[in-house]
Amino acid sequence: MACSKVRKIDRECRVFNEQWTRDYFFVPWKDRAICIICKENVSVFKEYNLRRHHETRHKEYASLKGAARDDKVRRLKGGLAAQQDALLRQSRANLAAVRASYKAANLLAIHGKPFTDGEFGKAMMLAVSEEVCPEKTDTFRGVSLSAQSMTRRIEEMGENVLDQLREKAKDFVFFALAMDESNDVKDTAQLLIFIRGVNARFEVSEELASLNSLKGTTTGENIFAEVCKTMDELGLQWTKFASVTTDGAPCMVGSTRGLVGRLNGEFEERGLAPPIQVHCLIHQQALCCKVLKWASVMKVVLQCVNYIRKNGLKHRQFQAFLSELGSAYQDVLYYTEIRWLSRGKVLRRFYDLLPEINTFLQSKGETVQELTDPGWKWDLAFLTDVTEVLNHLNLQLQGKGNLISDMYSHIKAFEVKLQLLLRQVQKLDFTHFPAIQMYCAEKPAAPFPVAKCKDALEMLQREFSVRFRELHVNNKDIRLFQNPFAADIDDARPSLQFELAELQNCDVLKDAFKPDSLLEFYAALPECTYPNIKQHALRMCTVFGSTYTCEQTFSRMKQIKNPTRNRLSDENLHQTLRLATTRLHPDIGLLASQKQAHSSH
Repeated sequence: MACSKVRKIDRECRVFNEQWTRDYFFVPWKDRAICIICKENVSVFKEYNLRRHHETRHKEYASLKGAARDDKVRRLKGGLAAQQDALLRQSRANLAAVRASYKAANLLAIHGKPFTDGEFGKAMMLAVSEEVCPEKTDTFRGVSLSAQSMTRRIEEMGENVLDQLREKAKDFVFFALAMDESNDVKDTAQLLIFIRGVNARFEVSEELASLNSLKGTTTGENIFAEVCKTMDELGLQWTKFASVTTDGAPCMVGSTRGLVGRLNGEFEERGLAPPIQVHCLIHQQALCCKVLKWASVMKVVLQCVNYIRKNGLKHRQFQAFLSELGSAYQDVLYYTEIRWLSRGKVLRRFYDLLPEINTFLQSKGETVQELTDPGWKWDLAFLTDVTEVLNHLNLQLQGKGNLISDMYSHIKAFEVKLQLLLRQVQKLDFTHFPAIQMYCAEKPAAPFPVAKCKDALEMLQREFSVRFRELHVNNKDIRLFQNPFAADIDDARPSLQFELAELQNCDVLKDAFKPDSLLEFYAALPECTYPNIKQHALRMCTVFGSTYTCEQTFSRMKQIKNPTRNRLSDENLHQTLRLATTRLHPDIGLLASQKQAHSSH
């Protein structure tokens, strides 16, 4: 085995002799000696080398003796120190300018602004500094904020965040994926894959795993190939794959050629149990709402709204009319079918402005008989109340980082609410129908359509039972995770039964259990006593209940890659979205230290 060579000077441990400063005009600098006259350096602390340099280069200083020599040494040392300080200050200023450039680029990515806005931001900074702190103008001018610099900075920070995610992924005990596909402004299919992973300390990380541009078809095979590629890039193991959540499209959930089918086949080949498969709960809730068509109501509402808003003059006149009346609202709302909450908001606004809308239409010679028909107004009030209840459920299901147990609780609670509403409608009890209560105060001539409203609620009830049947299949696992003290030991898997018996009879842990700090509770459980319960909790806390994060990111994508920025490359779009969605912080200090700092030209 070859030994590493040690230099002779290292073995001798030579040190600088302070007397050499006066004799030869040298001072120590790092591991070298530097001449304070000509600023050349000698790499070895050896008196012979210093003396030879002084005698051959600076003979004229040999005549200096005593106090004159000491004074010359002091002045030369002071000049060298001032020069070094100036260089150090400039180096620090350049490094600060590089860090500022990275931070500015990060803000552009987070807010989805064009890369060219960096130049506009610099012009604003210079204009402000000239008035507020003119002495700092040159410092601000040294910050590089050109479009090219912003592009490079965003790419580097995106890669840095990806490296951090790779490091975190090494500690994941389990992970889950949520994915969705949508077209950008250039009709390129973009596949978003988000990952939620958890380590042994129950620290959950939810990040953008990848954005994949599908140039050709978007079949289950194509999506499966991108999933495999993403897992390889992050170093993820199939044994830790806990669940997959999709939007329910055929290419995603197909049992043979869809993504879910291909995943099941891959797990079967590897001898593993298939992952938990979740159809986005928000998407299913939105599909359930579609059974309440009530075209007789929606058609009239949309005709009135479109009549008011399609013409600029009528629209302005209607807004002025509402202002004169001192109305709480200033306008009616357009209906957008693909927006989850749109119908409920449109109906509520229309119902609250119904008298004003009717009066305005009549002033324009437009008579809409339904607006004064008692039977139609009953239908409008009922549909307004029901859609508001559905909107409330939708809002409860939205958000990042929601546990599947909490979302499941909201679904079950809504099903109970539906049963309550059904019973109250049959009894003509309108406690939870505020719009109907308001209409009842007008003492309408027509009776409330009990049978029609009862049928609508029953249809909605059946739709929820069918849509969420797959979720109810996992009821026991979800319930056990949500509250292990309330789980039925007999229904639990054999590997969990003894541990549940121990847990449910431990008064200390029972007193410490708090549903609102579920992960903290499981993290504190002794590993040696409850290993299988902790494994179950680790698996369940990774499950995505919806593709909300994907939908939200697609909204950002539409904002970033818009018609005026349609030439944005897929790679730049990917890195921008990564910075805009991450909870990690790019290591700007590390990135800046790797750059050769210099002032902007």
